[in-house]
Amino acid sequence: MKNRSRKHYLVEIGILFLWLTGTACNRGKPAIVFQSDFGLKDGAVSTMKGVCAEVDPDLKLYDLCHEIPVYNIWEAAYRLQQTAPYWPKGTIFVSVVDPGVGTDRKSVVLKSKTGHYFVTPDNGTLSLISEALGIESIRRIDEEFNRRKNSLTSYTFHGRDVYAYTAARFASGMISFEEIGELLPDIEVRLSYQRPLIQGDSILGNIPILDTQYGNVWTNIADSLLEKLGIRKGDSIAIRIQKNNAVIFAGTMQYVATFGEVAVKNTLCYINSLMNVSFALNMDSFSDSFKVQSGAEWNVVLKENNLGK
Repeated sequence: MKNRSRKHYLVEIGILFLWLTGTACNRGKPAIVFQSDFGLKDGAVSTMKGVCAEVDPDLKLYDLCHEIPVYNIWEAAYRLQQTAPYWPKGTIFVSVVDPGVGTDRKSVVLKSKTGHYFVTPDNGTLSLISEALGIESIRRIDEEFNRRKNSLTSYTFHGRDVYAYTAARFASGMISFEEIGELLPDIEVRLSYQRPLIQGDSILGNIPILDTQYGNVWTNIADSLLEKLGIRKGDSIAIRIQKNNAVIFAGTMQYVATFGEVAVKNTLCYINSLMNVSFALNMDSFSDSFKVQSGAEWNVVLKENNLGK
């Protein structure tokens, strides 16, 4: 009986050891987070994850977004900037919005100063994240070495054949960062846009994205810039929204803490969850009502409406 009990305990200890070591091993592998303009109507996203699982079935695979508007590099850049800071150091982001797939555009892996990694074409996707998190180093993917077997004659699905495959091998520890490819001095393509700044009694900024579910308009203007101009909650603000040089919206609205402080269907200015200035229609879509969209060419000018006092 004693021998059986001892054997039983040894088996339990062995099982516990294997579970603990396996869990620790898995916990040590960084997550891979996917973003694309593929949508979810077909198997493209699942295919990329399948490639990763074939490399290492213990990898942790997550989704950022697969509803980026097709070919919209700007929005891909913004969603990375919006999301990456909330993921742990070491997380690997695979972003595939790649209208130039198969051309001579570079495939790269960027390591940020915060220790995050971004696997993507160098086509502007890295513009915002490089500014927000900084560039520690960047390497061009060696597509002869870091490419899925028997895919050399495939030119239109680098998300599967190069990016997911490289990310999986790197996450699993099969290759080091140095083995990804040659070191590059910088990213090659940067998107141009209006950075937030104070000019006289006005603040200039960009509309990088919409809060699409509700039609709210988000800017890149931090709440601290309003404070620098002495604009406080309850003040009236004059707003001008432009696409390039064409004025799309011009009007005034109240600066408030939340939507319910104005009547239904009324405009308002508020601070969104990223602590940036935003515009809305209470219980309606500002974007649809005033034909406002987002992107590098969409800009805003705001200032205190002294006439409203």
